[in-house]
Amino acid sequence: MEKRNNAYQLVLKEMTLKNGDEGTKSLRLNFDNHDDLFHILEVIRSKQIFENKETATEFALGLKLFTEVMLKNKDNPLFEDLRPAISDFMKKLKSL
Repeated sequence: MEKRNNAYQLVLKEMTLKNGDEGTKSLRLNFDNHDDLFHILEVIRSKQIFENKETATEFALGLKLFTEVMLKNKDNPLFEDLRPAISDFMKKLKSL
């Protein structure tokens, strides 16, 4: 049986640059993930690991995007040294 993933679309838009100029760039990214990302976002926010929800959202989204790439590329030597540390980190996070 084929494993199904959830499909997502992420839209990233420059709003204001650090020099004060208005941003002009945008990116639309379609991707899939084996987890329900909106559920993960709710769980991370509810744990109140960070002082505000925006930081919790950035953290959860960045972590899930990164770890999904690692899973899809598990034989890539780039991730070889990180794999044990990420595994330990995820166990610690889930225990909070």
